[in-house]
Amino acid sequence: MTHRGTLAKPCMAGLLCLLLTACGEPTFRPLAQGETLLAFGDSLTEGRGVSPSQSYPSVLATLSGHPVVNGGVSGELSQAGRARLPGLLARHRPALVILLEGGNDILRGSGEAALKANLAAMIEAVQGSGAQILLVGVPRKSLFADGAPLYEELAEQYGLVLDNDSIGELLRDPALKSDAVHFNAEGYRTLAQRLHRLLQERGAL
Repeated sequence: MTHRGTLAKPCMAGLLCLLLTACGEPTFRPLAQGETLLAFGDSLTEGRGVSPSQSYPSVLATLSGHPVVNGGVSGELSQAGRARLPGLLARHRPALVILLEGGNDILRGSGEAALKANLAAMIEAVQGSGAQILLVGVPRKSLFADGAPLYEELAEQYGLVLDNDSIGELLRDPALKSDAVHFNAEGYRTLAQRLHRLLQERGAL
């Protein structure tokens, strides 16, 4: 590969970031080699239904070349996640957090106001630690709808990169699910690929 070819990829990535910034789209600071990502959430992060190596954080670590801590706990409600997150931030000191929380609140009808408040507290904890955030939205109660509007509201309020489509879109494909609300190995792999692509497009990788 020529020297020009070696430089082409970072130059193009930088140009894309400038264009997105000019259009008002949130972007990421590029991650330095070896910086850690924290994937935080419930069973969709833990990888319910597959082996640990098939969870989306594990696949994302392979795709990105960065350590990705799996901070998922099956069945967790956002109130418990709010209490648990600061300890993981202090222990792992991630440069970027992928926040995918709220599915259990929505399924149990716990109330969107409480969920939004808990997510806001988690976002502020992450930002207070100096880490960047990729917010991943969860669909409304059926898990077959589009992402709940509260995620868009939070992303706008805090200036976050948001993926409010992937979970709902992937759960509409029976070939990607192990049950009504969880992915199979192919589903988690596809989610990891989507998040990896978004991290690239917004300048983190």
